[in-house]
Amino acid sequence: MTQGKEYCLHERLAADTISLGHSRLCDVRLMNDQTWPWVLLVPALAGIREIYELSPQQQHLLIQESSALSRGMMEAFDGDKMNVAALGNMVPQLHLHHIVRFEGDPAWPGPVWGRQPPVPYDEGQLEEVKRSLAPILSRLGDDSAA
Repeated sequence: MTQGKEYCLHERLAADTISLGHSRLCDVRLMNDQTWPWVLLVPALAGIREIYELSPQQQHLLIQESSALSRGMMEAFDGDKMNVAALGNMVPQLHLHHIVRFEGDPAWPGPVWGRQPPVPYDEGQLEEVKRSLAPILSRLGDDSAA
């Protein structure tokens, strides 16, 4: 962690995502694209670009949170595959994408990036997906979640 700096969400992530709250380690964000259930975990630490920059305890917590989120999303959305990725080529701030995939979705079996423009949630859809995610997110703060 860079000393003397406070956590600040990268402007691209802020523009493309909707806040779902916070876990023990992360800022939890919903990608504003209704095509796929897609949630990001962004460690709420200043200056972190790579997983290896986290302390061993923070690395462990990130994996716990990622696993709990992945499991919960697959159960909630009945997906065929969970994609988890930390690319960081466009946004250097460490963030983990969690995307529920379905056989036959618009990008299947390839990656979702660049396949089509995002389809933003309308208010009703956003409330519905938040309700689906709420029990999962509440478990991210629970030590027994993973």
